[in-house]
Amino acid sequence: MDFSFPNFFHLLHILLFISLVCPVYSSNTRFHQFANQTSEQENTFHKLRKQIANRLQKLNKPAVKTIYSPDGDIIDCVLFHKQPAFDHPLLKGHKLSDPPERPRGYNKADILNKDFQLWSSSGESCPEGTIPIIRTTEEDILRTSSPNRYGQKSINSSLSNPQYVNGVTRGGEYYGAQGDFNVWTPHVEGKNEFSVSQMWVFAGTYGKDLNSIEVGWAVFPSLFGDDRTRLFIYWTADAYQNTGCYNLKCPGFIQTNHKVLLGGTISPISTYNGPQYDVTLSIWKDPRTNNWWLQAGSGILIGYWPVSLFTHLKDHATTVNFGGEIVNTRSTNAHTSTGMGSGHFAGQGFRKAAFIKNMEIVDYSNNLNPVQNQEYIVQLPKCYDSNPGITKWWGRYFFFGGPGRNINCP
Repeated sequence: MDFSFPNFFHLLHILLFISLVCPVYSSNTRFHQFANQTSEQENTFHKLRKQIANRLQKLNKPAVKTIYSPDGDIIDCVLFHKQPAFDHPLLKGHKLSDPPERPRGYNKADILNKDFQLWSSSGESCPEGTIPIIRTTEEDILRTSSPNRYGQKSINSSLSNPQYVNGVTRGGEYYGAQGDFNVWTPHVEGKNEFSVSQMWVFAGTYGKDLNSIEVGWAVFPSLFGDDRTRLFIYWTADAYQNTGCYNLKCPGFIQTNHKVLLGGTISPISTYNGPQYDVTLSIWKDPRTNNWWLQAGSGILIGYWPVSLFTHLKDHATTVNFGGEIVNTRSTNAHTSTGMGSGHFAGQGFRKAAFIKNMEIVDYSNNLNPVQNQEYIVQLPKCYDSNPGITKWWGRYFFFGGPGRNINCP
């Protein structure tokens, strides 16, 4: 190589130029990468906000009256024909069903206190011709993993890890169910966990085409935004994949009652060694219309699931479950401390453990009969257990529940 002065000077200039240009080029590259990344994040953010806005527009219908509940709920009184149900493509032009034929054998004397929900305890109610709907907020949707699945169950069982204590009746043709549900407020540990007491009527295959109708009470912070005990319903026609939701969070269930709030706080609540409260809930298939009706107490019709929503439940249910369910996310790398029922084991009995009593099933002739050949499924008896029985006044019943994590349930 020639190291003469002119050549060396020329080479030095080239090296200096490279040393000056390359860092600038590198910095500009990083800047553009950052700018592109920021732009992508902004686009994602704007898409999310648009998704949420669209969802809120579909859920929150125009109100003729707004009620502010003591528990913080904002309740809109929506004209009956404007409710979310009629956004369902199968329910366009749907003709309101006539009142159903109630099952024979229900106890007409057992009338539920009309003020069993907190929002109406002050005497407030929606006018006739409307239905009460809890207003959905942006914060409600942001608590879920996806705006598109707001109000729906998780289909990833490996993440939700549900655990049950159930009384199961199967192998026949069932046209409804009824039970008295002792109401408590169990502790719920994780933000994505819940604790429910409910009954299910279903048919079909899990993970594929399950049709299910569910009703009961729930403590569910990620859905409701608090740890209060609330009335809930759920339905699906495809094993929770795309159809169905909680309460009125999607089109489907047609509410006919202007005094009962789906998702509303139940009050009063049972206390340990103190006063006990329960709510009677009924689901049955009306023999005249084939629609599945929901009732609270012995005469408060809440509304119905049109039979056109379903495939297998167009005919009848093949299984009826009563019991409790919790979600165990193991967020602390141990079993959750989320309680089931009252949060106390079944063996502690009345005033201490939760119960479901007068468990009955509706047969083909629209008669209510005590459940028979009930199988009790307890997944983790050291965490949650059951204690069944039968008496003249309580009919077929069982205590159930537990505290979750304890010395024997690590």
